[in-house]
Amino acid sequence: MNEPSSTQAQFEFETGPREIRFEIDETVYPADAVYGASYLFIDRCYVFLTRPADQRLGVRLRTRGDASEEQLVELAGEFANELLNQVLRHRIGVSTARIREYYMARAFHSSGQSTLDSLLAELDDEELAEDNLEVAVPWEKADAS
Repeated sequence: MNEPSSTQAQFEFETGPREIRFEIDETVYPADAVYGASYLFIDRCYVFLTRPADQRLGVRLRTRGDASEEQLVELAGEFANELLNQVLRHRIGVSTARIREYYMARAFHSSGQSTLDSLLAELDDEELAEDNLEVAVPWEKADAS
């Protein structure tokens, strides 16, 4: 028989007419994960966020049209799954932040000056005064023939 452990996160919700309500513990699900999951649901339902207590976020999802109890339960399950997805994305983002910073710094500071120097040298090597196409340049005086 499985008994819930004290570290197991519960996802309990209440349903009402066209809506589901639940509270989320920020020590389990970071606020950024809740915001990310909420954002992905704004095209399907109205999303209302509150702060009922410290370290708690209240979420209310209200459907745009009529919904059965079964559809509301399904919506709650989809939100719970997306919340887990967002938690994982948040953790990966935090754990790889230094690597991303390293690569960005390297991209911006590595060969920028040598590339610029080679482009300037290439321009110096060109003969800008010679024009094989003989296109008239407005600041040059025309030959008085």
